[in-house]
Amino acid sequence: MAAPALKRRKLEHSDSEEDSEGSFADFSDDNGVALDGSGAEDEEDDSDASMDGDVKGLEDDDDDDDMDEDVEEKVVEEEDDEAIHDQSKKQTPAAKVTTSAPKPAKRPVPSLQDSVYTSESFKSNMFKLQVDELLDQVKLRYGKKEAPAESAMRTLKAIIEQIPNRDALPIAEAEKTLTSAGIVVPFPSPRPPKDALYKLAYERPSSVNATGSYPLKTASRSPDSIGIDLVVTMPKALFQDKDYLNHRYFYKRAYYLACLAAGIKDSKDHKFALSFESLNGNQLQPILVVRPSGNGDEDDFTSSKCHINILVALPEHTFAQNKLLPDAKCIRPKGSEQETTIQKLTPTPFYNSTLQSDANVTAYLKLLHATASKADAFRDACILGRVWLKQRGFDGHIRKGGFGNFEWAATMALLLQPNAATGIQSVSPAFSSYQLFKATLQFLGRGDLTKKPFIFQAVNITIPKNENGPVVFDGPRGQNILFKMTPWSYYRLRSEAKATIDMLSDSVFDQFDNTFILKTELLKFRYDAILEIPLSSLDLSSAGDEYDQRLSEICRNIYTSLGRGMSDRVTALTIALPEEGSWSISSRRPRDDKRKSILVSFATDPANASRTVDHGPSAELKQEAASFRKFWGEKAELRRFKDGSILESIVWSTKDGSASVLEQIALYVLKKHIGAQAAEQAKFTHDAFSHLVSAGRIQGASGVTPFLSIMNAFSALEKDIRDLGDLPLQLRHIRAADSQLRYSSIEPPIVGHAPASVVLQFEGSGRWPDDLCAIQRTKIAFLLRLSELLAALDSGYTSRVGLENPSQPAQNQAFLDVTASTGYTFRIRIYHDREPTLFDRQIKDKTLDAPSRESAAASLALYKREFVNAPLHSQVLQTLCTRFPALSPSIRLTKRWFASHLLTPHFCSELIELLVVRTFLQHHPWPVPATATTGFLRTLAWISRWDWRHVPLIVDFSSTFSANPADLEDTSSKGMKAEDFERLQTRFEAWRRIDPAMNRVVLFAATNLDEEGTTWTDKARPEKVVAARLTALAKAATQAIRADEDALLARANGKPTPSSQHNLTPESLFTTNLADYDLQICIAPKHALSSSTKQKRTSSSSPLHFKNLDLQKVTRAGASVPLPQLFAQDLVAVYGDAILWFWDPLALDRIVGLWNPVVTGQRSWKVKPGWNSEPVKVKRGGQVDVEIRANKVAIMNEIRRLGGELVRAIEVKGLES
Repeated sequence: MAAPALKRRKLEHSDSEEDSEGSFADFSDDNGVALDGSGAEDEEDDSDASMDGDVKGLEDDDDDDDMDEDVEEKVVEEEDDEAIHDQSKKQTPAAKVTTSAPKPAKRPVPSLQDSVYTSESFKSNMFKLQVDELLDQVKLRYGKKEAPAESAMRTLKAIIEQIPNRDALPIAEAEKTLTSAGIVVPFPSPRPPKDALYKLAYERPSSVNATGSYPLKTASRSPDSIGIDLVVTMPKALFQDKDYLNHRYFYKRAYYLACLAAGIKDSKDHKFALSFESLNGNQLQPILVVRPSGNGDEDDFTSSKCHINILVALPEHTFAQNKLLPDAKCIRPKGSEQETTIQKLTPTPFYNSTLQSDANVTAYLKLLHATASKADAFRDACILGRVWLKQRGFDGHIRKGGFGNFEWAATMALLLQPNAATGIQSVSPAFSSYQLFKATLQFLGRGDLTKKPFIFQAVNITIPKNENGPVVFDGPRGQNILFKMTPWSYYRLRSEAKATIDMLSDSVFDQFDNTFILKTELLKFRYDAILEIPLSSLDLSSAGDEYDQRLSEICRNIYTSLGRGMSDRVTALTIALPEEGSWSISSRRPRDDKRKSILVSFATDPANASRTVDHGPSAELKQEAASFRKFWGEKAELRRFKDGSILESIVWSTKDGSASVLEQIALYVLKKHIGAQAAEQAKFTHDAFSHLVSAGRIQGASGVTPFLSIMNAFSALEKDIRDLGDLPLQLRHIRAADSQLRYSSIEPPIVGHAPASVVLQFEGSGRWPDDLCAIQRTKIAFLLRLSELLAALDSGYTSRVGLENPSQPAQNQAFLDVTASTGYTFRIRIYHDREPTLFDRQIKDKTLDAPSRESAAASLALYKREFVNAPLHSQVLQTLCTRFPALSPSIRLTKRWFASHLLTPHFCSELIELLVVRTFLQHHPWPVPATATTGFLRTLAWISRWDWRHVPLIVDFSSTFSANPADLEDTSSKGMKAEDFERLQTRFEAWRRIDPAMNRVVLFAATNLDEEGTTWTDKARPEKVVAARLTALAKAATQAIRADEDALLARANGKPTPSSQHNLTPESLFTTNLADYDLQICIAPKHALSSSTKQKRTSSSSPLHFKNLDLQKVTRAGASVPLPQLFAQDLVAVYGDAILWFWDPLALDRIVGLWNPVVTGQRSWKVKPGWNSEPVKVKRGGQVDVEIRANKVAIMNEIRRLGGELVRAIEVKGLES
């Protein structure tokens, strides 16, 4: 169906009065911003849109509004991290572009040159399509939806212009007059002195101007209420030359705003809901917020889903610009009028920039408009910046970072201006929106603006020492654009910019979703530890009028103290203050609720986070040592170390049950430098899930410490085997091929563990037989000889040969279990590189029957997996686990989650490991996980978003590994390239064409070392229903984590939270729901593997109560497979096609199943269906036919008989046990 034709509006700004009359979308050069034709970039971050006036030719029909609603719903989905569909899947109709522009000419057919240009300007053609679709969906639609808000804007303009003047009165009288009218003047702190000699007055404004991002076409849609800015410029006659000092301007500004509120409130014909609010959280700049009354009258603009912010501005050049430079001292106490006294005062850069920002509204409007006219892609780049900032939680509000839409646009505009000295622009106006976006990120990320300020077209500018925030000083307008930013918010912005640049430089993987779609400010995904400090513990009740200043000082003290205390243990530290809201026009600005809290978040360095000793300065450095002792107090002590050095030191406790080192440091620093009450009431959360697996928290600088004992035993075994001189052939390789030897088993191996698989390869020889069966016999002979030689050593090895695969004589037939004196057991199999060739020859032999060739193909796949891919995978994982300390505990925690939800039998261990490894190697948009908790939660989040039906799992093991498994030392391969990725993608698409129903391959998991993609997932491991179950569980877990974080933020903001969201325990994510399964087999407690039952069984049934005797018994007997595990395997072998079985291999307390409806459903009569069946009479057309269905009662009886005393009870839905 064709899209409805829509009339399009003009996008060009017109200078003629006829074209601009009554329009909010046009720009006026006469008075900068005018309600009849003007606009400025939003200074308030929640002002996502301005409004549209009576644009000529605007005749949108209802379809346009409906279309807007649909698009808005799509944008809301960004909150749930839903990716925008590719352009190839969903083309946007041309008629959906409802921006007011002349109908464009028909687009020419793209040429090869166009394609080259696109790839240079937008990273890739696909990236450009994604950006275009994103812009189309987030750009504000200028349709009927905004019409009620436009009408309200005009009404407000008329009301404001009719407000009568007020005579100049002393402060007390002026305030009393408004109080009698029900308006409380929103004076900033400190309040004006009662004996002030100046007076307050109100005169009609010099202009009433619509401003914001609307006229610049940089507004974006938002699921929240959109803010529309209306700037009222005060007349210059109200101010005196010295009004920039001691808050005098801000007092007059507040009084003027209160007069506006009184005038709007007293309007009899028009009713609005009015409230005060601080502009971007700056208490010096209150604003008037106008919301719809909701009474349904002609002024009700509820349907526009917006609110109107009335800002008060200062006329340009009211005060000399040199009076408001960063080093100016504009707050001067009484008696400090002398020049010598003024020089001793502290500069007031924040005060100065705030006042200057009120005077620069028109100036920045002109700058942004001129830039948009010069650079065609400027508007789109601003919208991309808006999306990027929003997804990272940045906002123009001081408590949300102080960097919002205005700061982004102004910074980009400065980069597009020519340099005053050279005349050369930093960024070309011919750049595409993507290039402008990337150039702005490069500017934000490349240098430290706190240490090296960026000063644009200005000389002799002095940045005061007390200005510890970033500085981008705009010389022509005399303002530091980033004056609202704190040191911690700037460093977070800088790190985000660096990370995004790294993502956009990735030539292999598509990073569009990570850049624009994924919300990255989630605390539990980004940070490793959170410190919650209640405001009630900070003694702010005595601050009085200096509350905001005192709170700011405390936050800076917390930041500097914790930063110094943590030192290199943390890589990032950020502080989140509770949100501020609006307040009634009839009351004073409220203080923060004492129930609110400050959240301090830490990103840790796993190599240093758990260090127990901090080395300070040498005792010889008197000044540094004194500073060290002053900071640490009684905790500091002088110590002599092994190298002879005598240093000031701090030692932290690591006793079992004690708090983590990070928590000890955080609480001690709070107590020492903030207050004892703050330390007592603070709550510290760090690596909350690590306790769910033994030794889950990183010990020392490594996450593989629990596995060192078995790795040492394996190294000793390898050395002893290599030293054997009587082997028939020289040993070439002995490689680990087991999760226990790659630091990824759920529990660290202990004595009596399951044997760890090892692959042994001898040097090549022509004496090997050329027959598969004969090769297996030769392997047995080698293993027997190896067993004899190991037994002859004095190292205490015990070994025995075992047989396997008796029904497949061509497959591996034997293994050698070797138990070291330490109690660790290794299962050795021999790898002979001739076997794949012989299997391949059988597959291609047309004289063999089809079953024989299929058997050969299955044997070849099994051979490659066990003898080639598994050792290679293990070696790579060993390297990665030592490179990333948090990788090993993250894998173990994820496997524990799979096991607790009964999914482990359906997933290869290697596949689960690949899912976690991907989180570490392709970690964007977050940094590499530093704890088991962050690695685990990010893995679940990615699984919840993974559309495995259409997207393969592709992991790049980086450039340190060769693609040749026979020569891992060759590092000529430099990692995965774009063509490698395309080849794997093509292979995945081929599998989906061959097997569209996904009966054989459901998940496709490939790496640059294993391009098959089906090594760990072939033969429907897992099946579709299991993969869907995995996705559902991951989504539920991720939603629970986000709900818990929402509850944390609600508590921090003093808001009540539902009881269902309180205290989400880590254990709750590891509890599965058994109601979805059809049958449940309960294992007798004495055979289950739960820890309590196991301990009870050991203490009651075993006559041996001495550890050394138990060790000898286990060593002699070897590890055995638990009986419930063998029972479950038998159930799969007998009923695997009729029932899908699930169990937890760690507990083995129950085995649950799902009936396969395709197999066990009622069907026509068949002899030997493969499962116990019963006949059913069916009437069809007057005839009685006989069909069969599964005899579930009989099957349950068979299972009960098969299990014997293992089975305690069987529960089946719809049947009695």
